[in-house]
Amino acid sequence: MKQVLITLITVFGCIAISFAQHKGKVEMGFNIGFNTTNISNNIEIYDLPDSRYGFNFGVSADYYFSDDWSIKAKYIFETKGWNNDLIQVSDESDPVVRYESTNIRLNYITIPLMITFHAYGDDEDRINVYTNGGPYIGFLMDAKETRFNTIIKDSFDKIGGGISYGVGIKIPASNKFKFFLEYESQLGLTEIFKYRDRYISVRHAMNFGINFLLY
Repeated sequence: MKQVLITLITVFGCIAISFAQHKGKVEMGFNIGFNTTNISNNIEIYDLPDSRYGFNFGVSADYYFSDDWSIKAKYIFETKGWNNDLIQVSDESDPVVRYESTNIRLNYITIPLMITFHAYGDDEDRINVYTNGGPYIGFLMDAKETRFNTIIKDSFDKIGGGISYGVGIKIPASNKFKFFLEYESQLGLTEIFKYRDRYISVRHAMNFGINFLLY
């Protein structure tokens, strides 16, 4: 799957470089949002932990290479993880293996690169509905479990990624300033753990932010 992700990022990067040679409109954005995250696999569908609620905030750049299409890149800090997982408890005086409940807390820097379709083009006076999708790459910054407050970063792959997609709406406040509300999802294509196979990250978010026209 990592080869698939690298191929997707390469293809989208080449598209971005190609269209960047054309003069177009550029918008900058800032957002904050609320996440729900978990892990998923195709085996233990009934034994997965509970979702975690978290947050994200980030910046974005939206380059319009036509009236209806743009390329959007984001730089996001986001909290991920899940609740009610199990951690093995070792005790030298007790040979019986025991498990206790814990929550997993992960922090990532995530960079999506997405193609965006705008239903009403770049009309500055109309509400703009848009949808987008493309690959993302994520960098693990921190990982902890809450039962013993232990750092468990070495149990996870430091770099991962997958597909990001969503839909949103932009509401103009002026000819250079817009508010936006969007729903965004991430589906991992790479395994999240180093030593456990077939687990991927899943994340859903509702984001609110502002966009302003650079040129």
